[in-house]
Amino acid sequence: MDQWKGNVSRSPTFNQTIKQSTGVTIMTKYDNVFNSQKTLAESLTPEEAVAAIAVVTAIADSSVEEVDPEGLAGILWEFEVFEEYSEEEMIEIVDKLIDIAESQGLSPLFNTANESLPEDLVLDGFAAGVVALLDEEELIIPKNKEPFLKKLQAALELEDEEADEITKEIIAAFQAGENEEYFDDEDDIITVEDYLEDVYESPLGNFTVPIPVDTEQGGKIQTQEGLVSFSDDIGTLLRIDYYPIPPEQLEELESQGQREYLQTILVDKYVPQAIFTNVPDAQVKYSEYLEDVFEGACYALVDMPKGSTMSQQGNNGTAARLDAYRGVMAFINGEFLYIVSNQRTFLNGETPNDLAEEAEYIKDNILSFVETIEFS
Repeated sequence: MDQWKGNVSRSPTFNQTIKQSTGVTIMTKYDNVFNSQKTLAESLTPEEAVAAIAVVTAIADSSVEEVDPEGLAGILWEFEVFEEYSEEEMIEIVDKLIDIAESQGLSPLFNTANESLPEDLVLDGFAAGVVALLDEEELIIPKNKEPFLKKLQAALELEDEEADEITKEIIAAFQAGENEEYFDDEDDIITVEDYLEDVYESPLGNFTVPIPVDTEQGGKIQTQEGLVSFSDDIGTLLRIDYYPIPPEQLEELESQGQREYLQTILVDKYVPQAIFTNVPDAQVKYSEYLEDVFEGACYALVDMPKGSTMSQQGNNGTAARLDAYRGVMAFINGEFLYIVSNQRTFLNGETPNDLAEEAEYIKDNILSFVETIEFS
């Protein structure tokens, strides 16, 4: 199976693609898909065959009238197999297949698609069915849709292990798309080559920092109000969040003390909002207070299963987010609160070392980075 072209977040959600059913009986339609040997008079290309399985699944789960061709085409366009197709061409394909389904029936369309799938695209065909059935809000295959998926698996002659792995990786890909925790607006992404400066200066003038990534490794600078992130294609991620401390927070800082204040800000507020909401399985694995860093700093290590900003092609070809550890350090300098982050992604099946060793390694990376920052 080919790798998906990009994050699922670029396409409309499937809740927008397949509208809510208006009383269609779903299970009675499944027999009309799989219990016939009829085929189409015309053939399908391999790419059309993949798309046809998604179309058949979408219609069987609702009705012809309820399928949005543009939305479904947008989802299919994420597959690498359609990389050479434009959005308009994808819509034309889906329109054509919907017309065939309506005029000649689901079973002939499915049977012809199944016959037209070359061996190396069978998994793509199953993946197309999975995305058509996936509940994107819950990121599961609903129980009432599992029978159809089982029938599709059997028709495509896939083993349970293969089908389960594809389903998990599709869910992971959708999770990654929804959980993209940095910047959805590409206007905020600047390549290092385009930036043309060796030093990044905060718009508020509160700090400057030498750019820690380079062009040859795909270095990028991503900015939004109150933060800047530096990343590249080999897994580097260094991020600075910065907030002017308002008067009421200064009062809270004075009453709580710096240690408790930073602990509350970092572990109880920042990590849940910036990480847990995007990576539900993430956990704080380690934390400590550093007395000698900026007169006190709070450091935490967060375990982020499938939460890295990097993806890797899985065994069946779909792109899935990798596991990562994220170190975060909060401190105060002047009138600003800073939270500096560093990510360690586990590539190629790599597993973490001892937790204390990983925590120390990432903490040292953050401290080394912080030493390069010049505060105003």
